Amino acid sequence: MDPPTDVPAEAATANAAAPTPARKTPGAPEKKYKCQFCSRAFSRSEHRSRHERSHTKERPFKCMKCRSTFVRRDLLLRHDRTVHAKDGGVPLVSEVKRRPAAKPATPKTAAPKRNLELDTATLEQIEASSDGMVDLETAAMLMTDFHHKATAALAAQETNELDEPPVPYSPDHTTMFDTPVPYLSNALPMPQMPWDTFISQPVNQPKAHSISSSLSGSQDSHVSQLSFNSATTVQPNQNQLPPLMERYPSGGDALAPGLQSLTGSMPLSGPGTPNRLSPWPFMTGPVSPVDYRRSPGPSQPITSPKAPQIHSDEEYSRMYEIINQLNIEQSAPGFQLESRTDVNAYLAAYFNLFHHHMPFLHPQSFHPSEIPAPLLLAVLSIGALYTFNQDQAYRLHIGSKILVNGFLQNKDFDSRKCPLYIMQSTLLNMLFASWSGDPKGLEFACSIKSLLAQMVAGNLYELKSRSDAREGARPSHEAWLEDEGCRRTYYAVYIFFGMMTLTYNHTPAISLDEFEPLDLPSSESLWNLEVSDEDSWRESLANSTITTVREAHDSLFQGEPSRYSAFATRVMINALFLEVWSHKRSFEALQDVVTEYKLRLALETWEQSLDLCEPETIVVPLTAPHKGHPLIFNAMAAYRNTRARLEVDLKPVQEALRYHQPYEVAAAMTNARDRVKRSQEMIKVVQECFNCIEIVALQGIKSVGKTCATNWSVEHPLCGLDLMVILSLWLYRLEHDEDPATDEELAMYNKIRNLFDDDSIDSKLSTTVARLWGNMLNDVVVWGISQVMGDSFKYYSEALSGHEDEIGTRTSLSASTPTMSSQGVVESLEMETVF
Repeated sequence: MDPPTDVPAEAATANAAAPTPARKTPGAPEKKYKCQFCSRAFSRSEHRSRHERSHTKERPFKCMKCRSTFVRRDLLLRHDRTVHAKDGGVPLVSEVKRRPAAKPATPKTAAPKRNLELDTATLEQIEASSDGMVDLETAAMLMTDFHHKATAALAAQETNELDEPPVPYSPDHTTMFDTPVPYLSNALPMPQMPWDTFISQPVNQPKAHSISSSLSGSQDSHVSQLSFNSATTVQPNQNQLPPLMERYPSGGDALAPGLQSLTGSMPLSGPGTPNRLSPWPFMTGPVSPVDYRRSPGPSQPITSPKAPQIHSDEEYSRMYEIINQLNIEQSAPGFQLESRTDVNAYLAAYFNLFHHHMPFLHPQSFHPSEIPAPLLLAVLSIGALYTFNQDQAYRLHIGSKILVNGFLQNKDFDSRKCPLYIMQSTLLNMLFASWSGDPKGLEFACSIKSLLAQMVAGNLYELKSRSDAREGARPSHEAWLEDEGCRRTYYAVYIFFGMMTLTYNHTPAISLDEFEPLDLPSSESLWNLEVSDEDSWRESLANSTITTVREAHDSLFQGEPSRYSAFATRVMINALFLEVWSHKRSFEALQDVVTEYKLRLALETWEQSLDLCEPETIVVPLTAPHKGHPLIFNAMAAYRNTRARLEVDLKPVQEALRYHQPYEVAAAMTNARDRVKRSQEMIKVVQECFNCIEIVALQGIKSVGKTCATNWSVEHPLCGLDLMVILSLWLYRLEHDEDPATDEELAMYNKIRNLFDDDSIDSKLSTTVARLWGNMLNDVVVWGISQVMGDSFKYYSEALSGHEDEIGTRTSLSASTPTMSSQGVVESLEMETVF
């Protein structure tokens, strides 16, 4: 079966027989794009697409501020500019064009006025937008647009304005697919971590690692293997770029240019200004964490917590002395703490880029010179990743693991008495290892998963004892911070175990039942509240919403939306995902329709609960396609994945990903074709897949590829893996099955097709989706697992193009680091000596 976008033979015949208009505009372009539903033809493909929506009744452009939908983007922008003007509508192209300065008047001879030629493109828009009838609003908007163009044309004649092509606008004032983004343009993809050695390997030649694409750009990036022999000086190969920290000055400029604005995180006071942080002008709190829209309540200034820093040389010396006394270098040759400016850069990167996605640390009480060394090194290791200093990140990670291991090997170790910082350090080390892109890191994380679960259980028992001892009295601010830090750490572990299940199909080590009596996490505003006295604190605590896990869970399955924080929203969707996963793994899943109905009801209720999400006075300064808190962004990604898992099980793909071999993962993707059916329920799943890729398309493939590695959590691409496989396989079935596409399938196909420019689409749309998603993941890499997934999608797109033979015949070229045995290096650090 040909792709649904091919022109039917009847339409072609009817078009050939259509009468030629008696009157033509001089110089009118050829109308070579024919409608597949009728005999009309257009000179531009986008005009044909707009016209075809009059047949399919598709209205793909949704207003984010109300429920209005539109058939064209310019109508959406004009609606936003006029109807939502008070909320700060997106300006029209004609309103943001800069006019040149007025020239001094010079005498000149009067020239005869030229007649303004008809704008054939606008006339075609009017024709394409209607099927014989034009509604009043559409006609008025199009004629107004025509008037703007005419006025601009006359102004250009009078002022000799330079002829610049109009720039298409996306919802966040960026262009769609071809915007040059000056963000880490020469950043290196993350080399995989050598889990068995610190000793450097010779680098003969830089390895080209790029995928040619019309959207992601054709640019070779070099994977550099840097030396671990020296902690302060790294000698690079003569053909490779210096490390990022050397390419940019130290101190306040230690981060890359795209990250420098995040090191300060200045609080916003008074009326907000329209910028990336404030989607609407004059924004004050409280705001909904879902979309940062103003929520009811007394007006409050919007703030953003600052990243902890080392403010003096004395603090740095004290911290350096504590770590130096631990003799980490004896177990990890080459380990040495970097300068104060570098440490501050790592702290800023962690708290500005990673912390908001998993906020279990308390920034105000995190003093680097007083924090226990295992936790500090774990934090710095992830911060170093986000500054693209991978070799130092690995040294810090190993140093933290050695210290944690020394504590756990103590004969007096008791999980009930385990300090919270040990649990937090272990969590960060497991997270670092699991998403490193190396199977040995995943093996390490799996080997201590049950130990971390036991730490949570023991610490939870102690938390319950402290709570019971208060006999119902409200805790002081200091006591509440201690308890809330414990609860947030438990939930962070629970979410991390859920992501391990989602990604690798691993059995979760913690059940939600263990948290049944616990309160859900508080709002970020309460967590970061600066308290002047205990009375004001108790008043703030009394005014906050407190919901237990059991209450929130029961409300979801009873169809009653509840009010809780953004962090609690992420916790509850993780719980629903694990229940869907457990249900689908049972042998009675096909017969147990009652449980499936309850799960669907709970998911719908969870989505409705977003409207009740507890307001915040804290916003996150990340430039991203979403205009809300990153926790909500991640929760929506998990929600889409959960909805898809009710219909499609991609267990073989998840299990293949455990071994980090891109060819094996691509083969598992290709072999999963039979798991994706064509049905009415599948169209609903494809809609969730469309929602996932629409975020990328509206923001721009290039823009997202350059920024998602740092602005998005690793959770979003992990959740998107299943969705993009399902979407591409559904498109493949539609393009190759003998059964004709239904009207709903055709409408969905065209909906997906309209997300992309003509130049970016391959011969098949299924191949395009897989290729572009892989290119996006490979553009800039922080977590190695993203590179593994990007390479897998690259080979998978080749398989969809007809190269299935290569999947089975090519040798396995792993994206992971060669093991020490294969490099002939003596193992200086065995896995079991770490844990």
